[in-house]
Amino acid sequence: MSIRLRPLATLSALATGATLMLTGCGTGESAPADTAAAGGTSAAADHKVVLYSGRNEKLVRPILEKFTADTGIQVEARYGSTAEMAAQMMEEGDRTPAEVFLAQDAGALGAVAREGLVAKLPATTLDAVPADYRDDEGRWVGVTGRARVLVYDGKALKTDQLPQHVAELTAPEWKGKVGVAPTNASFQSFVTAMRVTEGEDKTQAFLEGLAANEPQIREKNGQIVADVDAGKIPVGLVNHYYLGELAKEKGAKVEDLNAKLHFFPGGDLGGLVNVSGVALATHQPDEDGQKLVDYLLSAEAQKAFVDETSEYPLVAGVEGPAGLPALKDLTQPDVDLNDLDSLAETVDMVKKAGLS
Repeated sequence: MSIRLRPLATLSALATGATLMLTGCGTGESAPADTAAAGGTSAAADHKVVLYSGRNEKLVRPILEKFTADTGIQVEARYGSTAEMAAQMMEEGDRTPAEVFLAQDAGALGAVAREGLVAKLPATTLDAVPADYRDDEGRWVGVTGRARVLVYDGKALKTDQLPQHVAELTAPEWKGKVGVAPTNASFQSFVTAMRVTEGEDKTQAFLEGLAANEPQIREKNGQIVADVDAGKIPVGLVNHYYLGELAKEKGAKVEDLNAKLHFFPGGDLGGLVNVSGVALATHQPDEDGQKLVDYLLSAEAQKAFVDETSEYPLVAGVEGPAGLPALKDLTQPDVDLNDLDSLAETVDMVKKAGLS
């Protein structure tokens, strides 16, 4: 079962007290009155999990259906952007019907955790994933890895023409040529990483320089990749896996597309590796939510993410997507994903720069 939310306020609007409303649910559910802490059990499991998913329904639903087939546990999934679902949980507080939160980035997970809305996961769950890709306090765990890249038109540009640093995209030669999705969680997490490593002033200057360079604004990463492949935009800032998604849509091989991926070298912030991740809401009526979390970290689910979305698996023993450098071989910037939870400040800076 899936329920879709209409667009909600951003996290920054929530911080100022905006009222958010869940629509189209038709269930009238509230948080169960008789709940147990995460990892505990109630008298009888209800064989149902309410999932707030900031991940695309098309990508997630097959994995959830396999979980139901394997366990008999139904998943009532409510879909929206990651920011929308995080804001929804924060508005509902301890009354939220959500049992599991699946997010597109670590920043949103951290923001919800900071509000005390998620429970500490058991060590067996946390230990399935390397320490760099989970919360220091054990409140969320990464499910897949996604690298920030520059997608470029391989017909129009040679590799030696590409920037070595993301900050170079504010230069005059890139005016009107760069696709960005400023309202997307992955772009905002990248900006947050810049804020916490290089400071507010330098980040604001970058955003204003980018805005002054007349970027090609799109709502989603997938639109940027499609436009680059079609020769409408020379380059764009996206997550790596959208190229594989486009290839599937076109029934083509990745290597046959015009669009190519450029991984920023030398630990540049343009090469930030973030995670999609999962957390358990504080109150759990039974162990069904924990079972879903553990399933997402199973070899079967991890392989499904590789096959369906070309994301990097985070669990040992699962091969990464073909045709891409291994996750361990990427030169990543020195960013602690636990520091990316100040999303509201980032949203404000993006707006101030005139990018959204």
